[in-house]
Amino acid sequence: KDLKKTSSRNMPEIVIDTEVVQQVILGIIGTYVTLKLSQLVLRSEFWISVPSIKIPKELSQVPEPGKKFDLASHEALAKRKKLDLTIIKCWDPSTLDDLGTIPSTSPDEVKSIVMRARVAQKEWSKSSWTTRRRLLKVMLKWCVEDQERLATVAVRDSGKTLTDAVFGEILVTCEKLKWLAENAEQILAPEPRAPGTTVIFTKKVRVEYPPLGVIGAIVPWNYPFHNVLNPTSAALTAGNAIIIKVSEYASWSTRYIGQGLKQCLAAVGAPLDLIQFIYGYADTGAALVSSGVEKLIFVGSPQVGAKVMETASKTLTPVVLELGGKDPFVICDDILPAELERIVQVSLRGVFQSMGQNCAGPERFYVGNKIYDSFCTKVAQVANKLIVGASNLEPAKIDCGAITMGTVSIERLQALVDDAVDKGAKVLCGGSMQTLEKHLSPSSKQQKGSFYPPTILAHVPDTARIAKEEIFGPIMCIFTPFDSDDQVIQRINDCPFALSSCAFAQDPKRARDLANRLDAGMSSVNDLEGTTYLSQSLPFGGLKESGFDRFAGPEGLRGLCALRSVCEDKFPKFLRTAIPSPMQYPSKGMSHIFAQGIVELFYGFGLRSKVHALSNIIKAATA
Repeated sequence: KDLKKTSSRNMPEIVIDTEVVQQVILGIIGTYVTLKLSQLVLRSEFWISVPSIKIPKELSQVPEPGKKFDLASHEALAKRKKLDLTIIKCWDPSTLDDLGTIPSTSPDEVKSIVMRARVAQKEWSKSSWTTRRRLLKVMLKWCVEDQERLATVAVRDSGKTLTDAVFGEILVTCEKLKWLAENAEQILAPEPRAPGTTVIFTKKVRVEYPPLGVIGAIVPWNYPFHNVLNPTSAALTAGNAIIIKVSEYASWSTRYIGQGLKQCLAAVGAPLDLIQFIYGYADTGAALVSSGVEKLIFVGSPQVGAKVMETASKTLTPVVLELGGKDPFVICDDILPAELERIVQVSLRGVFQSMGQNCAGPERFYVGNKIYDSFCTKVAQVANKLIVGASNLEPAKIDCGAITMGTVSIERLQALVDDAVDKGAKVLCGGSMQTLEKHLSPSSKQQKGSFYPPTILAHVPDTARIAKEEIFGPIMCIFTPFDSDDQVIQRINDCPFALSSCAFAQDPKRARDLANRLDAGMSSVNDLEGTTYLSQSLPFGGLKESGFDRFAGPEGLRGLCALRSVCEDKFPKFLRTAIPSPMQYPSKGMSHIFAQGIVELFYGFGLRSKVHALSNIIKAATA
């Protein structure tokens, strides 16, 4: 309005030369690219070609096409605790293709594997940063060039979609490897620290990051490829060896992944025993925990995590525990319609990525009162159109894959839904196996895979079991609407889990303030909480029952090292620290006076205090 009142003759004419702007932008981009290329050329390893990894195609295929796995019989034996624990039976959850068996690793074999890893690690600990970077680049090139087959292997072992595998496994692994290759040497270089006040003129101090030794990792089934590469790449970068106990629900894929890793090691002349896999059930995992590994990484449930910690305490083995979460997804009612459309797609990707079988994924949706009905309507419209099925059969058409653990998980999910409905929740999509048929793709209707329908629940009360128990499945749980930020913060933080979180508001400051008040190890502002994991410079981990310690980021990488504090003479050829005469044995009776003088000299306040301190020091020295 003020502008309209102003005469156009008094307004300065602003002329923007678009060609000049374009030239400036291109100049900035060109300078940046030139600098990056210069840095690469100056590195000696730039001139060394990175070899490609070739793995036999047969290792990625179904061993006996047409042979189906009898899941019902297998689950019946498991319920009666009659399974043969000497072997791991493998199958594709989306097609029930039989993938064969793998022998379980006995406790005695675990000990032998740890011993071989120790021998390999001693050699690898002496490797140069050039060699370690080269290994990371070989692994990265393998991920990029072989991404389709790697994704196919992950799909076959877990039942997820091809898109979920590429986006959730390959992409984040590539980011991890790239970040390590570019930053690890600097992060693990000896770090100078400030010397103490009393030795500032005579000493220099630093922190060193030598490798720990042998790292143990017990990883889950939800990301068969990334859950292996994630701890492996970090452990080897820090100079360690690693032994990975994979889940009995995702063991088959290690035939292909393991072969690739062995070739990566061979390509840089590294010992092949640096990376070893073990297979089995609880006894195998317990054997690894108590085997004497220098540190153990465990990703799983709080119940099993507590048992791991108990076993580790007997050998005082330090552990990293990542125990899942119930990540909140907050949407404030100041959101505009166009922004709401974006948030709808972000929320759906967060829930149905890998069928919700994610450690860090939105499980609790809190939506402001004014936009509550609109949000519920929009997500339900999309969810009701989602196609469920076997992605390896129809990669272009499938939105949602299978439930990896079969009937065990499906029955648990149904019990959570039924409890919520009994307590007042409304079903907007899915909610029972009777609704699955309309979501299944034509080919998947013939496969009898382990599927559960995409489900959306609205008006879920805070008293429902689903409010406190981890879902780990394809269920969007929209709790009753909120009226104020203070109210929703109180509701959200009344939860035993605190892994990740995200908050959305039209006003970025409001979203940031909300995110800062959430109990969580990680937070995203106006985006899905998983975006923190796309920045590998950030540590990953949570609070409360979500576990402790971190992996990823400088904190995670340094956590795989035996931190060593070092103090040495600043001028060793000319000045070395000696015990002052008043402090030497046997006592001359003035040592305490001398010590008091030192304390007052360095830490006292005011000139009078300093003069008094010098007087005591001289008195003690001349006595």
